[in-house]
Amino acid sequence: MDDPQADSQTRLLSYSLIVMMLTHTMTHSFQNIHTALFPVLREEFMLTNQQIGIIASIPNLCQALLTIPAGLLSDRVGSKKMLLLAMGVACVGALTASATNSPTMLIVAVSLLYLNTTVYHPAGYSFVSRSFKPKDRSKALGIQGAGGTLGMAIGPISLAVLIYLGFQWRQVYLFWFFPLLLGIAMILRIREEPTEDVVLSDAEKTEQEPASSLLTTSLVFFMVFSGARMIASGMTNSFLNVYLVETKGWEFGYASLILGGSYIMGIVAAPIGGFLAAKYGDKRWTMTVLAASYACYILAFIVGGVLPFTLLYLGHGFFNFLGMASNSSIMAKLSPGRQRGLGFALYFLPGSVMGAIAPMMAAFIADSLGMYTIFMVSFAAYLASILVLMFGVKVD
Repeated sequence: MDDPQADSQTRLLSYSLIVMMLTHTMTHSFQNIHTALFPVLREEFMLTNQQIGIIASIPNLCQALLTIPAGLLSDRVGSKKMLLLAMGVACVGALTASATNSPTMLIVAVSLLYLNTTVYHPAGYSFVSRSFKPKDRSKALGIQGAGGTLGMAIGPISLAVLIYLGFQWRQVYLFWFFPLLLGIAMILRIREEPTEDVVLSDAEKTEQEPASSLLTTSLVFFMVFSGARMIASGMTNSFLNVYLVETKGWEFGYASLILGGSYIMGIVAAPIGGFLAAKYGDKRWTMTVLAASYACYILAFIVGGVLPFTLLYLGHGFFNFLGMASNSSIMAKLSPGRQRGLGFALYFLPGSVMGAIAPMMAAFIADSLGMYTIFMVSFAAYLASILVLMFGVKVD
């Protein structure tokens, strides 16, 4: 006889998946606020390019140091406890940011907010990937991913809107403290959590299952692929607003809306990409949409002009997020069910490491070769990532 409890756990848009999606939004709502603020912070604290690079790098370095312990703890103590810890760390970080009076205090606050995502990701992604059968996994991860992209979008957008309404930038961080409390309440209502992958019937076992060993050649190349992408996006995100405001002469609010708007694309693109990846295959789908994304990226900086840049950069974000679920699904296939937390910790580790290195690289390039060169180097890294995925990662 079918188990109705198991069916309720694995259906799309279950309570648990909705909670994972909404808490993912809260987790990422802070991620791009401080980078969008760099033009304002440069004036308030008299920052140089190198100092901006340091402020952007240190939180990612903290992430890199704690990513693996967070993954191991997720597998050991369970996802629910780690999710609650993530929300608690975010609350402390938001309150600290709202009281910031120096660059050092801002670094501490942003580091705490980044550690929130470090704790959240292995727990949240392993929870969702364990809850669904392989045929539905990319769909569920796409829905969860839409929540994260919503958070990355509404952070800068809320900054632009609240500053326009007369609020101080510190109050934006305080504004986001209250949804975190709601996130804690929602997580507490989750009754059960999966500790292993969903058990398949004999007919379903013909579908590709996760690897039996975590450290494989494909996993290593997949991490290299992720690292190349992250170093490109890290350099871009650190200096895009500074470039648009100081070099192009655009309004700060409009530049922040472009940064946030590129992430808004993910609200629609992430779940659509998850369903299409399930149809066409994770690797093939990822390569196709990322090629389109990077074409839009380079054309945005070559063509120039306010409207063409805006449309092309939004296109870059849309196609990039079409591949978000398939990327997560590939990671799930490359990691055993019982080590899924550690697997996703490794998945996010390159982003943390490269996120610490990329802003400093971008600052050096800006001082030596000009700010425009940052984006050309980023494009080269994007292209390299596709080649690594094509030839190094065996999946599907």
